[in-house]
Amino acid sequence: MAEKTTDPIRPTDEEARALARGLIAGARHAALGVIDPETGSPIVTRIAVVPGRDGVPLTLVSTLSNHTAALEANRACSLLFGEPGAKGDPLTHPRLTLQARAEAADKTALKAHYLGHYPKAQLYYDFGDFRLLRLAPVAAFLNGGFGKAYRLTPEDLRPTSAGSPPPP
Repeated sequence: MAEKTTDPIRPTDEEARALARGLIAGARHAALGVIDPETGSPIVTRIAVVPGRDGVPLTLVSTLSNHTAALEANRACSLLFGEPGAKGDPLTHPRLTLQARAEAADKTALKAHYLGHYPKAQLYYDFGDFRLLRLAPVAAFLNGGFGKAYRLTPEDLRPTSAGSPPPP
């Protein structure tokens, strides 16, 4: 008799949505994964992120960086949000993998918003080689801790009046 396998992915509920939105809203950096256009191999780097007013992460990138060249060649990317706690197994702490598409954002219109999160970025924000990108979600995978795995849609990540508070 064949064993019945159980899907480890739980049905997405409001608690999972709120946790995922909170991981994005509270993040000040994330691991960014892109594909190197020269080699076809993955590149992972750390980037600064700011939650956009709509909950979509924003990042300021230099055209001099490898990851920006990779995003110009292929807008598909992945981000990892969430930090392990100071104690215990790092795999028991919540984390969110976001599959996204990098889009140009209005650097001038969002300057005060970005600098409100990173005031020291004033030193380089207006440099000509820096671009502001919006990392629009395509899909997300939340691991809320042991046995708490969820698939989320872009709609699941949108802030709600009853859900996570809007970013500052």
